[in-house]
Amino acid sequence: MNKNNNQDFEINSEYQAELGVLAKFVKNLTTIKNPDSMIKQADKGGLKKTLGAVDLIILGVGGIIGSGIFTVVGIAAKGSLEAQGAGPGLIVSMLLASLACVFSALCYSEFASMIPVAGSAYLYTYATMGEFMAWIIGWVLMLEYLVGYIAVASAWSGYFMEFIKGFSKFLPDWLTNPPIYLISDYSTAVARLNSQGIDPSSVIPNISGIPLCINIPGIIITLIIMAILIKGISESTKMAGLMVAIKLGVVGLFIITGLFYIKPQNWVPFAPNGMSGIFMGAFIIFFAYVGFDAIASAAEETKNPQKNLPIGIIGSLAVCTIVYVLVALVLTGVVPIDKIDVQAPIASAMTMVGQNWVAGLISIGALTGLTSVLLVLMLAGTRVLLAMSRDRFLPGILQTIHPKYKTPHILTIIVGIICIIGSLFLNISTAAELCNFGTFASFIIVCVAVLILRKTDPKRPRPFRTPFSPFVPLAGIFCCGGLMLYSMKFLKTSRIIFPVWVIMGIVFYFLYSYGRQREAQNEVNGECE
Repeated sequence: MNKNNNQDFEINSEYQAELGVLAKFVKNLTTIKNPDSMIKQADKGGLKKTLGAVDLIILGVGGIIGSGIFTVVGIAAKGSLEAQGAGPGLIVSMLLASLACVFSALCYSEFASMIPVAGSAYLYTYATMGEFMAWIIGWVLMLEYLVGYIAVASAWSGYFMEFIKGFSKFLPDWLTNPPIYLISDYSTAVARLNSQGIDPSSVIPNISGIPLCINIPGIIITLIIMAILIKGISESTKMAGLMVAIKLGVVGLFIITGLFYIKPQNWVPFAPNGMSGIFMGAFIIFFAYVGFDAIASAAEETKNPQKNLPIGIIGSLAVCTIVYVLVALVLTGVVPIDKIDVQAPIASAMTMVGQNWVAGLISIGALTGLTSVLLVLMLAGTRVLLAMSRDRFLPGILQTIHPKYKTPHILTIIVGIICIIGSLFLNISTAAELCNFGTFASFIIVCVAVLILRKTDPKRPRPFRTPFSPFVPLAGIFCCGGLMLYSMKFLKTSRIIFPVWVIMGIVFYFLYSYGRQREAQNEVNGECE
């Protein structure tokens, strides 16, 4: 009898030990990081605080107005192989997308003013849902910014080559009409060659059977963006300000000139594909709103962040929504839906009505607009990765700050190299869709995080409070989640790649980041002892 009791005791002890290990494991995954410790850590980081409210609005407008106006707006109106277009109902699509952004922007503003630290949604998640969810959202933000950068770089390359062709009388043919495999990614090159009835294998060179495509213009602009960001964020915002002024002037010229060529019959039927087209249009055009959350990533370099961050986030979103709606009205009023050029929609619209000089200026505006978007996306991506490196999820070398410029130069170089490599494989449509999935996921998490922190830390000072809570956060979750799920009915490639990316992140976390976190905990415990 005693022998049986001893065996039962041993079994129970082993069971309890296993439960203890499991409980500790779960506790590690859900350990939150105190916002006060985040702020203290950031104060030691050495980044310059140089940005005011106007700088932030410029940064936001620079990140938002660009790819949407000059490229994606045509796809959203006309449609693509995997998605129906909204037609003139694109105006409603834009309002739906901006509404989803407004709800999320208000939640971002509360966090950004309360925790003014580089890292954006990643750190907000760490403060509310714990280590594992913070890693996942950080991994998703990597996808959002880096893949978004690749999409815009692809569009920039296309506009640049169109611009260069305008000087064909003065420049050599090898420069104005280079081989397609030197100016685009592989999938884009294949699609263009097939459309011309040309066998891609007869044109694209290969090494040991591997096709070789190098987007040289995309590589050059990435190297320039890297150099600007390494030099300093204040210089970056000055350049972004100049580019914002140019592209807003060009967009204003399009709107004013286009008003004289609007034909109301082009707005009929208003929604040729019904609500299905409008919802897909909202999903596609959402890519054009990515830039506003990048403002939160610059929180650590903002003067008086409690006041300036909410102004920058909400102000930039308001300006861009007004501009987008006006452009959509004019574009769909000037050009019949079936004749919209999805590569350069507004420049092509001016060419169709005989305003070639306006089209030329729009091409210049497109280049400056897309350049400012590239600047903001790489800036945001590096700041999120900087925050993750500080938290020991990534190698410590990524935290290195340049002694003179006070910028994360090593991290900027690594991000630039990743973007260059990615630009060799991803086309603009797939990259934009993947970026959207990442954006929706981060927006939903921020809305959820506001609700959680209101319960777990209600007394924490909030310089800006999300109004009408919990309605606003819940509305943000519903709008973003609804558009994300609805789009998965139609998109095939990106809906597979996105979960694969998340799974890769989980594997990386358990193989590397989880161990790094435990090492950090042991060091802290050792110091305490």
